[in-house]
Amino acid sequence: MMNKIVALSIAAGALLTAEEVKQIKFDGLLHLSPSVAKEVAGIREGDEVDASKIDESVKNLYSQGYFKDVWVERKENGLLVYHFDEKPAISKVTINGYGSSDESKELQTAMGLKKGDLYDERRIEKAKEALISKAESEGYYDTVVEVSKKKINESYAITFDVNKGEKIKIKKTNFIGAKNVDKGDLQKDLANKEPGFWSWVPFLGESDARVDELSYDSMRAKEAYMKEGYIDAKVSKPLMRVDTSSYNAEISYLVEEGKQFRVGKVTLTQNVQGLDSAVLVSNFKLQKGKVFNIKKMRLDMEYLKAEVGNLGYAFAQVNPNFHKDEKSGLVDLQYQVVQGKKVTINDVIISGNDVTKDRVVRRYVYLAPGDKYNFTDLKESKSALGRTGFFEKVDIETERITDEKVNLLVKVKETQTGSISAGGGYGSYQGVMINASISDKNLFGTGLSSNLGIDWSQISRSADLTVTNPRVWDSEYSLSTSIFTRYYEYIDYTTDQTGGSLIGGRQFTRHLFGSVGVSYMDNSSEINEENVLDANAIERLLYIDKYTKSSGLFGVNFDNTDNYYTPREGFIAGLNVELASFDGELKTGDMLFYDDYANMSKFYARFGAFYGMEDLIDYDLIMRFKAKGTWLEHEPNEKVPTAERIYMGGVGSVRGYSPYSISPYISYIDPVFGIPVENRFGGDKSASGTIEASIPISEAAKMRLTFFGDIGHIKADEVRGGTLVKNDLTRSSVGAQIEWQSPFGAINLIYGYALDDVPEDDKAPFEFSMGTKF
Repeated sequence: MMNKIVALSIAAGALLTAEEVKQIKFDGLLHLSPSVAKEVAGIREGDEVDASKIDESVKNLYSQGYFKDVWVERKENGLLVYHFDEKPAISKVTINGYGSSDESKELQTAMGLKKGDLYDERRIEKAKEALISKAESEGYYDTVVEVSKKKINESYAITFDVNKGEKIKIKKTNFIGAKNVDKGDLQKDLANKEPGFWSWVPFLGESDARVDELSYDSMRAKEAYMKEGYIDAKVSKPLMRVDTSSYNAEISYLVEEGKQFRVGKVTLTQNVQGLDSAVLVSNFKLQKGKVFNIKKMRLDMEYLKAEVGNLGYAFAQVNPNFHKDEKSGLVDLQYQVVQGKKVTINDVIISGNDVTKDRVVRRYVYLAPGDKYNFTDLKESKSALGRTGFFEKVDIETERITDEKVNLLVKVKETQTGSISAGGGYGSYQGVMINASISDKNLFGTGLSSNLGIDWSQISRSADLTVTNPRVWDSEYSLSTSIFTRYYEYIDYTTDQTGGSLIGGRQFTRHLFGSVGVSYMDNSSEINEENVLDANAIERLLYIDKYTKSSGLFGVNFDNTDNYYTPREGFIAGLNVELASFDGELKTGDMLFYDDYANMSKFYARFGAFYGMEDLIDYDLIMRFKAKGTWLEHEPNEKVPTAERIYMGGVGSVRGYSPYSISPYISYIDPVFGIPVENRFGGDKSASGTIEASIPISEAAKMRLTFFGDIGHIKADEVRGGTLVKNDLTRSSVGAQIEWQSPFGAINLIYGYALDDVPEDDKAPFEFSMGTKF
């Protein structure tokens, strides 16, 4: 086609002698403006043109890729008319047989083909090849792509019908020559590995081939050797054999392990004012006598960069120098620090926040334009953004502008913060359950948190509305308001409550938060008559309550963890105080025990510590310790309503026992039947502790398996005229739970086994919770 066009242009140009162009017109031009076409052609009014110049202008226009044909016509009075036969546009691209509609958009980007592009056979063929290559990279064998087109007016609708073929499954990996490193360690980080323990669970332990990652797997296997001290280990490129009858594959590597090295001398060379080399070396993870580990060496280098970075040196380089002694099997390490110049923040550039406002993201970035660079501030900014719960992923990178200025590139990937849900279920305690809710932790991307929820079951009905602004007018102050109504049938009694609260708070430091507020509640409690032996029994004194409660609320909380749901480092601590006054009329029977309703002080304290062990043991094990304590202060003969007292059991205290079932009892002799009767009375003081070990099940599915041990203690103060039994209760349990960061929120599936239960305890081995955070 190009030869034809050149010939046409030369023929047209041959008709022209060199003369002045007075006017240029374009016929059939759609994708280029006339002014751009003149620039591309290189001919303007007033130019002297001949055949060669016209020929060159035609070539320039044709090279833009918009035209099937271009030719020139001479008119009288110095007029040149360029005629264009444009390629048709693509009005629609459809991909069948390859993922969802959202994935189709990503595929079109990868193919380099989209709606609005010009139709070109070569481009279509390249897009087809790109689809086949992508399918093969995902482990599909014998993928076939058929392309069809349909003309719509002056454009084409293109359809790609994809038959992915068969999925290749890795059945076995061989490390020929491997003797001293366990096969499980060698293939742990491989993209292509044989089925593991969880391979029987859908989406877990997958062994699908990923051909695009195959070339990198040998480097990953070598990395495993270098973590075990085998510095000179060699791992060949993988050889994959595919059985075309079963589409199973076997991958083999040739390994030369070499010698294992231990760490000899460790030294540091640096001249940064304010740093002590001896102190820095003492904090290294790689110490003399330890097996050399490439990962720990990198962590030591990052540690040095962090320490130097805290002094403003953003571009500090840490160069490790090795000296191996083959005879002794020792490797001496020397780290050399080149600090460069101190750096200032030029700008903070935020991306990926399609919903969240820029100003909301900036609240949690502790470096601003004009600030000196600080590594700790950068790290804590990332943790603060992670604690919001707004983002699935947070990265903060530095972009060098000059030797003394950088931009901070804050890249976030938003997670699902809002949901509209309606559903139901069945529980052993609550029976049939129906619920509906509208909630969002990041309403309209403003950082506002809101929740409207309605729940109904055979034993409960509730509705609540809560709105929280964590940064009023982008200040350090917060405001939260809520209203609620709750109806709940406990084991022995039923409560019916309505109320609300207004709480203001202030952020004092990056991690310390204080709050103060007020609340009001109207309560009506009734006894569950089916549990009463005598209509005048003491249950009526315990469980029939009509009162109002006015409270002052005070709190101070600390949180420096790095993630909202799955922290791997940091602490959570808090103390919350409620000063409550009850207003109600004591019944005649109440006066046997109490003089009046109480003025109560309620204290709630909590502490949580989180530690990721991956740096120490090269495995994503997270250890957690959690402790809680609640205690009530009031005068000895003042009544704290049963619904306001403390109970334990279930999620949040001692798992494996029914919710609210662990409680001191009050005992009496039934006056009608003359038999002893015991009723849950609730406690005045409680404490619980938990140790958890959490391991990954599937990073892709965001699922973890957590083993736990719970212990709790509860105690009630003596009551005038009553006898407390089963007081000073201690209960413990062990178990496991699956933690899933689902598209619907955090879900925990729990199995708890009671250790020191007695026959009359109410146990609940299986439970689940949603959206909970310590």
